[in-house]
Amino acid sequence: MLSTQTRSVKPAEVQKNWWVIDAEGLVLGRLASLVANRLRGKHKASFTPHVDCGDHVVIVNADKVRLTGNKMTSNVFYYHTGYPGGIKGQTAKFRLEGRFPARVVEKAVERMITRGPLGRKQMKNLHVYAGGEHPHAGQNPQALDVAAMNRKNKVG
Repeated sequence: MLSTQTRSVKPAEVQKNWWVIDAEGLVLGRLASLVANRLRGKHKASFTPHVDCGDHVVIVNADKVRLTGNKMTSNVFYYHTGYPGGIKGQTAKFRLEGRFPARVVEKAVERMITRGPLGRKQMKNLHVYAGGEHPHAGQNPQALDVAAMNRKNKVG
């Protein structure tokens, strides 16, 4: 007899894998969308919405990520200092050339993850590095070739 019940995975049954992605030349939005799905676990057949069943994702060369069109200069990221009239803005180019270029990728992924306690837990599985090296070699991460998935994922 065929079972018609949907299987809900318990947190103890979750199998977490490690993935490493080289972001050099990749389009930021497409990369962030793919990484958000991996962090949530939506690529797995055992996806359960209320359980952290996603994988660990390591992104290297985050400072070499690309934006299409004029977004490098026209996209302004606003933030508030907390003081009256304290709204400030920075372009994507300024942030990528600044002190913490990995935060551009982190924020792009964070905005695609659901908000709340589960989303914060899933974001802890994201590890972004501006350079080409990472300290997670002991976990034997598998390389994920995002550029080969779709020709639009890579610019240049």
